[in-house]
Amino acid sequence: MRRSPLFFAVLSVAALSATLTACGSSASYRITAVSAASPARWTPDVPIRRVLDLSMPRRDATILIAADRRLALLLPSGTVQRFATGRAGYLNPGGEEPYIALSTEQHGAGGCRFPQQWLYVLRLQKGTGVTAVDARGEARRFASLPRNGLESGIAFDLTGRFGHRLLVTATSGSRTTVYAIDCRGSVSTITTSAPKVEGGIAVAPATFGRFAGDLIAPDENSGRVYAISPDGHSSLVADSGLSRGGDVGVESAGFVPPGFGAAAAALVADRRTPGNPHPGDDAVLRIAGSSLLAAGVRPGDLLVATEGGAQTDAITCAGASCHVRHVADGPKVAHLEGHIVFTGRQ
Repeated sequence: MRRSPLFFAVLSVAALSATLTACGSSASYRITAVSAASPARWTPDVPIRRVLDLSMPRRDATILIAADRRLALLLPSGTVQRFATGRAGYLNPGGEEPYIALSTEQHGAGGCRFPQQWLYVLRLQKGTGVTAVDARGEARRFASLPRNGLESGIAFDLTGRFGHRLLVTATSGSRTTVYAIDCRGSVSTITTSAPKVEGGIAVAPATFGRFAGDLIAPDENSGRVYAISPDGHSSLVADSGLSRGGDVGVESAGFVPPGFGAAAAALVADRRTPGNPHPGDDAVLRIAGSSLLAAGVRPGDLLVATEGGAQTDAITCAGASCHVRHVADGPKVAHLEGHIVFTGRQ
């Protein structure tokens, strides 16, 4: 359902009105109405059974897909191919939402660097942790995590404030633990008391104002988006103003990359979920770059979208202030999962 413009917000930490509080710290925000003049629309693009999550593009522009307990490749042509299906290939051992993250040459520090183009997948059962899948499609156990919550998000630190490590969130009750894992599978705990978050977590680029380099994560229940710093401190980035609640609120997120233009596109997984008020399409949804640009989206913006209906905001942070605007909607039946990713294919 389309929102009233009263939901669309500009957040300014210098203002003295409505106060929002997160994890023991508070900031003041002025809320005013702002919306895109030409909102974009997510549309089904590639049908994929039980699609769950997408990786950022590999060097050959293919995108890895987690779907129906297996992995697949989305080619630039839009064709889908099976991946990691051999004897040593990947099969989800159990659990509904094993999200994924792809390593690049930027991942790692010093003598500890992640192999390029490997995929890292949350392992939710049979020894919780992370499974690594190499560029040829062979899977192996990479890291083990304590059983103190449900693994709910995974992302690489591209900016470097977390030491270019792999970050994993695990949620228990109203709190989230954040782990940082180096290329050898060594696990460190960043915090055990972050707000409850899940879904397409991402590390903010250096251009994202005072939250640059922080882990950014959405909370579907409150509709809020949080930043978690390397010292474990949590701060409120913005209240999305979007629909909220379990299986409804903000779930998917991704930062618009440098150079994003009219010939590019944004993609997200829309998983079929029978019996849900938002039953999903079993498809990859797409918005053309030209439509996002027309809605005011620019490189460095954070896109966040609701699990139910794909309502989408763009958040821009510069200096001490963040601005939120509504930029897109999707099919009402949409049931989003995982990360929003960006491709050069229109």
